[in-house]
Amino acid sequence: MRHWLIPTTFLLVAGICTLLAPAWAQLGFDRPGGDYSTVTIRSGDPAACAARCERDSRCRGWTFSYPRTERTAATCWLKSRVTPRVENDCCVSGVRGASIEEPEIGDLEYAIDRYGGDYRNFETPPHPQGQLCAKACEADKRCRAWTYARPGYVGSAARCFLKNRITRPRPRPCCISGVVR
Repeated sequence: MRHWLIPTTFLLVAGICTLLAPAWAQLGFDRPGGDYSTVTIRSGDPAACAARCERDSRCRGWTFSYPRTERTAATCWLKSRVTPRVENDCCVSGVRGASIEEPEIGDLEYAIDRYGGDYRNFETPPHPQGQLCAKACEADKRCRAWTYARPGYVGSAARCFLKNRITRPRPRPCCISGVVR
């Protein structure tokens, strides 16, 4: 048997698997550079930016930026080339052909708003997972669930909503939610 056959076969199979594996957009990453178009996304949903890239034959990658204040809008940058990703809480980025994957971290519910049941809300420092909001709910025996609203969606600052009942989850890109008890 030829010694080069096994490594070559392995590399060929690995390459095919890489091509067939699904590509995902990532929350918390920017892809600076290569911009040829900037568009306001009124819905505030990163999936709208990914869809815009899919429809544009020139697009190779994209970056969606959440609004930072209620006066700024969510923004989509279409890119003529795929640039390296850089960790940044502002954004969701991807390449053409990629779908959006919200990370699964414990019991966090990304892009979910648990509307209603609020007994308290307060401004909180921005955090990619809404960690301070989750901790506030865990520390309060009355709190059963929480919703963290990213800056720019409910006001210029991030807000935490503590809930005395568990409400139905509603898909909304503004928010991260969780159920505590």
